[in-house]
Amino acid sequence: MKTKNLIGLDSENAQQVVNLLNELLANYQIYYQNLRGFHWNVRGNRFFVLHAKFEELYNDAIEKVDEIAERILTLGGVPLHSYAAYTKVATLKAKENVTDGDACLRAVVEDVQVLLKQEREILSVAAEIGDDGTQDVFSSYVSSQEKLLWMLDAYLNQK
Repeated sequence: MKTKNLIGLDSENAQQVVNLLNELLANYQIYYQNLRGFHWNVRGNRFFVLHAKFEELYNDAIEKVDEIAERILTLGGVPLHSYAAYTKVATLKAKENVTDGDACLRAVVEDVQVLLKQEREILSVAAEIGDDGTQDVFSSYVSSQEKLLWMLDAYLNQK
């Protein structure tokens, strides 16, 4: 007999989404910390522009961290909540001592590409199990990540 969670989804199916969301949560936490490091350490003649951009990006990332954790809870799961757990699950790697603006931006592009791939996978699995709420959250993530990648590419290729 299949059991339903609080919001009416099959509990086993919802757990599949929870597992994917926890991996995404771990990656967002690493992404967030990478952005903080870039914000603090970027150097060069584009400092003011990049310093502000990294702050904008890490503020967006921390909001997404909260949304992801709350979605995990809504589905009946438990969000990862320690850096030890994040580093075990995350596929993104911490970037240290990066000060060159272009190198920082290339690292952001690489991280966002990983996040985007995960978000698309979550959308696919959520669609399969009828999880409209998760689809609603992550369809907006996908479109904003795609636009961000386009803008970062345009900025990196301005030379």
